[in-house]
Amino acid sequence: GKTEHSFILCRGGLAERLCRLQNRERSAISFWRHQCISDNTPSDKSGVLIVKILEIFEECTIQVAICQQLEQSPVTLSPEDAAINAEEPVLKVLFTRETAAHLKSRPQDVIHIYPPWQKLLLQNADVPVIMNTYFSQKVLLSEHSEAREKTYGLTKMLIRKNIISLAQTFRLDDPDDKLHQEPSDNQVACAPQIPNNGDSKQHPLALNAVNDSLLEMVESQGAVGWRELQVRVVIQRVYCLPAREGCRSHTQGNKPLLSNGGMFCRLCLLVQDAYGMFSEVQLQSLSSTDDSEQYCRRWEGKSCCLAGMKILQRTTRGRALGLFSLIDSLWPPAVPLKVPGQSQDSEMMTTNLPPPSFCYILTVQSGEIHVEVDEEEQISNLYQPPAVHGLKEILRIDGCNRRCSFWAQVLYRRLQTKHNVPIDQRDILFFVTDSTLQNAVPGIPKVVAVSVTASCVLSMETGEALSSGSQLVFFKDALWGNGRIICVERTVLLLQKPLLCSAAGADLSELTGPVRLDELDSTTQANSICALRGTVVGVNESTAFSWPICDRCGNGKLELCPQDRELLYCTQCSEVVTTPVLKMQLEVFLSCPSRSQSTVKVKVWHDIRVALFVLLTMLLFLQTYEVQSVLGKEVGLLNCFVHSVTSHPNSVALEEIALL
Repeated sequence: GKTEHSFILCRGGLAERLCRLQNRERSAISFWRHQCISDNTPSDKSGVLIVKILEIFEECTIQVAICQQLEQSPVTLSPEDAAINAEEPVLKVLFTRETAAHLKSRPQDVIHIYPPWQKLLLQNADVPVIMNTYFSQKVLLSEHSEAREKTYGLTKMLIRKNIISLAQTFRLDDPDDKLHQEPSDNQVACAPQIPNNGDSKQHPLALNAVNDSLLEMVESQGAVGWRELQVRVVIQRVYCLPAREGCRSHTQGNKPLLSNGGMFCRLCLLVQDAYGMFSEVQLQSLSSTDDSEQYCRRWEGKSCCLAGMKILQRTTRGRALGLFSLIDSLWPPAVPLKVPGQSQDSEMMTTNLPPPSFCYILTVQSGEIHVEVDEEEQISNLYQPPAVHGLKEILRIDGCNRRCSFWAQVLYRRLQTKHNVPIDQRDILFFVTDSTLQNAVPGIPKVVAVSVTASCVLSMETGEALSSGSQLVFFKDALWGNGRIICVERTVLLLQKPLLCSAAGADLSELTGPVRLDELDSTTQANSICALRGTVVGVNESTAFSWPICDRCGNGKLELCPQDRELLYCTQCSEVVTTPVLKMQLEVFLSCPSRSQSTVKVKVWHDIRVALFVLLTMLLFLQTYEVQSVLGKEVGLLNCFVHSVTSHPNSVALEEIALL
């Protein structure tokens, strides 16, 4: 068996033998370095290659040092005597990443390379290449150099990196698509150039072009990231993810809030390169989620250049189902992709590629943000706007974990009750509808529930608008599966229509006339809303109660007036309440033709505007008044939330609600 990170090697196979060889090699190098530290310098000098570094750059994770070979060790020589001599041969010395990290070499350093180093003579190349440089040691020339070493040790040297694509390696570049060779202003050479005299050679500078491959950039720069180099991508989606340092609170009173000083979400970009590779770029934390909506309008569909990035994680489909469900909704690409290692002529491009199986999560280097978006540029052809569907069409989609986008009218919202779960971590149920459901034939629900999880970041503007009343909301990239619509991470709720979206022939006409709910019947399920009609056949008197509220502000905590104990006083309005509203709650049992075999229990609310004398009389004889006033009463279409539906016993528990 095997996993992502560990493999069981076949006994006696080539891989096992190679693994043992590498382990022995690492042990030998470690032992040799330990011996060098103990003895200060190896005693055996035979076969030692002595070189002086002139220039350093990195290519394909290998550190390349352009060096001058020295005939003898310059330990006893002065810096003037050890100066560069054009007569001496020039070598190109290759160091692995581990060896380079150990040496921490800089230009002008002298390196002793011990056997078994090897010299490689390349065809059509004048400079020999030195390989197998694992046993190398840096030599300090003098006290001046030692002081210089201590000073340089405090600063990290920037190594220029050459990006060599596979197309360049196999010479498959288009003649009209050559990369520029000139160095940029921010790409300062980390070593003095070899003097242009005698037979000295000019050495290539790093390619100062914007790369178009995320994978090439990641593989060439490694996990430490890249700073001075850029990669060009297209922004497919902009969204917010919950940040670790904060959490979301749905409501406080009637208003949504941001917890932990407002810093609870992180702006993220889902980007795609010309080869179809995706990456999620996590940018800075936002003080307000409303900022994310403006970034969404300004940036989505535009090309941008990324720099100053580092790899946070390499994730796979099995580890990040939510991320890959969004990636799958953007596949296949809208235009033909470039193919690594092939000519980039249009006839060689193909879209017959499997969807990506992995994705790199990138983040900015500490204190640096380099995302250059040309907002004046045209929308990229690679961009795929959200495909908007009607709710009726979404309910017919096969499969699960499918992303969908739709317009819907929010009719009612309810915070789901979960024991031992904080309020800010509970899901919200939005009950929504659109014209495709309201005009649908019987058998299609007129209202569907959308579950908004705590991981779905809502903007302040959206939360406040939904608190104040019914709203037309755009649900972008919601998740559909197993008969449910869920808003999860990377789902965005907007009050405004996005600048770009694909309707795909869907009926997106606005609602006209009153909204209709499905009536209670045998198919009604728990955690849904419905319309109810029937006759009151009983009242649960033990649970009936009522209380007065202020007729002006709705305050339910009225007090006796300090000046006149026979009057009620509202502390919020600071005024006497002469005509309070009697708020009554009853649990009644109904006989419903649509569910004649079920016990239907409904918690109903009733408001009566009464004079104070009548109120006091009703409070004295509350239960008798309530029972006799409602028994046998025909109940019209009540809008209700269904708490539970059970078969043993056959009963339905509902609660009267008011739609937004």
